[in-house]
Amino acid sequence: MTLPPGTPDLDVLDLLVSVAELGSLGAAARRHGISQPAASMRISALERRLHLRLLDRGPTGSALTEAGRAVVDHARPVLEAARSFGAAVSALRAGSVPRLRVAASKTIADHRIPQWLQALRAVHPEVAVALEVANSSQVLELVRREAADIGFVEGPHPPPDLGSRVLGADELVVVVAPTHPWARRRGPVPLRELAATALLWRESGSGTRDAVWEVLSAHGEPARPAAELGSAATIIAAARTALAPAVLSRLIAAPELERGTLVEVPVADATALTRQFRAIWRPRFPPAGPAKLLAEIAERTESFD
Repeated sequence: MTLPPGTPDLDVLDLLVSVAELGSLGAAARRHGISQPAASMRISALERRLHLRLLDRGPTGSALTEAGRAVVDHARPVLEAARSFGAAVSALRAGSVPRLRVAASKTIADHRIPQWLQALRAVHPEVAVALEVANSSQVLELVRREAADIGFVEGPHPPPDLGSRVLGADELVVVVAPTHPWARRRGPVPLRELAATALLWRESGSGTRDAVWEVLSAHGEPARPAAELGSAATIIAAARTALAPAVLSRLIAAPELERGTLVEVPVADATALTRQFRAIWRPRFPPAGPAKLLAEIAERTESFD
């Protein structure tokens, strides 16, 4: 069924309802961002289309006629339906935008994700990416709970219940403040001595902590931590005070080493202090589309570092 001849535009009906709500043509015109003469002309055109007098115009202003009030009563549900229609279309439009939910450990989020996402956007600018940053253990849970389409973690071993792909290796370094005794030592620190030393540790669930703990545990029970801290930035701040040595990703420590606010301490078996960056996903839902491309970008980028 087609609309009957003379069906008015929604905009002018909305203007008429505003006159009823605000009590004057001038106020309705201001609400709609038009001049009062323009508003009056639109109402007059509506009256001609409907063959009804909708406003009584007088020297003190305009008032709705009985027919005008009836038209307003009929117009309100029509306008409400139009607004509902507009909202539904907007929701459909938003739902059609490809979305990618990414979870990443703090080190990867700070030092790798930005360049990976930039490369992804160059190929898929339409993809809306939501990034959740947490420690590696929390990222695993986000992927398991289907709260992330793909995750990026670091650690010594792949999670047994998730699919994964090694992206590259991350070197860990021992750092101290320039005033710490180890800053002046001549020889490298044996791993056994490092294990027996109270260090600055990340919180439980951190990929850095897991990797360091596994290496040092092979050389004796690691000493009680000097402190357990929830972020690399806090560990750096504590290490600068010479409180204790810390083991950090070289990605994180590099700016401090360049400025001289921290000093790298050689380790006797430095190759042991490495960990792997991994992409992870639910086995039933391997990366596809933008998620697959992001994993490929990450692997390609890491292979050149």
